[in-house]
Amino acid sequence: MTDVLASEAFLAFVSFNEDGLVPVIAQSAATGEVLMMAWMNRETLEQTLATGEITYWSRSRRQIWRKGETSGHTQRLVEAWIDCDGDTLLLKVDQTGPACHTGAPSCFYRKVSR
Repeated sequence: MTDVLASEAFLAFVSFNEDGLVPVIAQSAATGEVLMMAWMNRETLEQTLATGEITYWSRSRRQIWRKGETSGHTQRLVEAWIDCDGDTLLLKVDQTGPACHTGAPSCFYRKVSR
């Protein structure tokens, strides 16, 4: 089952936390690889949905940042999904270059040995 929502209806389902933020997982639309986790506020989510250019909120710099604006490693929105509780977003993206600031293709390149 998949509900397809207009942007305003999608935004209405988002449950931002006490800081006005929602966690976002970026996933490669082409491969399904999980690329990174970041945060959005309402403004950056609205910008992303309107332009297709992934725009996040930097908690450390306390400012808006469009993915790739300095590195050129951009993300373009393919699909936006929201979980059943409305408190986590999944963005399927077209990634240009590495997603991680370290130069790794994904921020998830470490795992526990078992």
